[in-house]
Amino acid sequence: MSAPEILFEVIDNAAWITLNRPRRRNALSGEAIALLGECLDRAEVDDQVRVLCVTGADSDVFCAGADLSTAIGAGTSGDAMRGYAELLKRIPSYPKPLVARVNGHCLAGGLGLLLSCDMAYAHEDCKFGTPEVGVGLFPMMIGGLLTRDAIHKRILEMVYTGRSYSAHEAFEMGLLTRVVTAGELDRVVKGVLDDIAQRAPLAVQKGRRALGAMQDMPMAEALDFLCASLDELVHTEDAIEGLTAFLQKRKPVWRGR
Repeated sequence: MSAPEILFEVIDNAAWITLNRPRRRNALSGEAIALLGECLDRAEVDDQVRVLCVTGADSDVFCAGADLSTAIGAGTSGDAMRGYAELLKRIPSYPKPLVARVNGHCLAGGLGLLLSCDMAYAHEDCKFGTPEVGVGLFPMMIGGLLTRDAIHKRILEMVYTGRSYSAHEAFEMGLLTRVVTAGELDRVVKGVLDDIAQRAPLAVQKGRRALGAMQDMPMAEALDFLCASLDELVHTEDAIEGLTAFLQKRKPVWRGR
């Protein structure tokens, strides 16, 4: 029996989603994309999960993008592309935060996964790029994420030339949260996951959804929306517990409601 293309494991309130196609450089097949959606389903309904971490099984490659072996002609390639688009559309409104542990090179559609996450940590030996123009394609779907999150003219250089960039260059472009050494990556990622898991889960979830929903609002509308969202949050059990614990100088007990 072949190994599953995506691995799912919950460790210390964090759901680990691992791209598990090392022989294909963790390229995204239609099956892998569908399994990623199933992993999001599982993590969303599991109250023990407070944060998700996306990584690759191969120490050399985080994700090489779409599986090009299925990209020629008709058949399943169109389904895979639509599935990938639906995945990218779903993540912004997903209730729980996502962290990318970039343990190797990240290319093409792999950048879409990275940019969909709230934070991305990579080691300094990783390379980043959108090489699609070299095979007659273009990074269409991830283009929206790239131009939203990164320096526009640097992104145009990336997508038009197809050249690769170092982790430090990717950080300067706005693609990454932090660049560390390979030896530091696990410690840094675990620290971030632990920090998020210890915070009020309902506050994090409502806050993530609110920040996503207000992105395209005019400032006045966004402030009214965020004020109403805070008013809802103030009356939750977790907010009352958190404020009470602060005044009593004790650690709060979160219940997620």
